[in-house]
Amino acid sequence: MGAAKRLICDSAQVRDGGKGIRFDVERYGQIQPAFLVRYRGAVYAYVNRCAHISVQLDWAEGEFFDLTGLYLMCSTHGATYLPESGRCIRGPCGGRGLVRLSVEEDGGKVFLISEQ
Repeated sequence: MGAAKRLICDSAQVRDGGKGIRFDVERYGQIQPAFLVRYRGAVYAYVNRCAHISVQLDWAEGEFFDLTGLYLMCSTHGATYLPESGRCIRGPCGGRGLVRLSVEEDGGKVFLISEQ
C-alpha cells in the first residue's frame, strides 16, 4: 500500500526556530499529541512526549525551542534535543530520543505522511 498525506498547516505558519504547531496523530490505535517545528529551513515533526518521562515538551502552547532557538527542550526537567533528529544531547533522557514523524512540504503546505 502507499503513503497517506494529511494536512497539518500552511508552511508560512511555522517559522525557523519559532513557535511550533501542535497536532494529534494516531499511533498504535491511540490519539497522541505531536508537534511540528522548522529548523534551518526544514520542517520536523515529533510525538510530543519527552523521552525521559511521559510528559509533553512545550512550556506554553507551541513553545518547544530553548531561548536560543537552536534546541528543543522539555519544560519539565530540561532534557535537550536536536531539532533535526530528535536525539537527546543533554539531560536525563538516558540516550533515548524523541519519536520522529514523517512530514513533507508541498505547494506551501505541510503534510503528515503515514504508511497505509
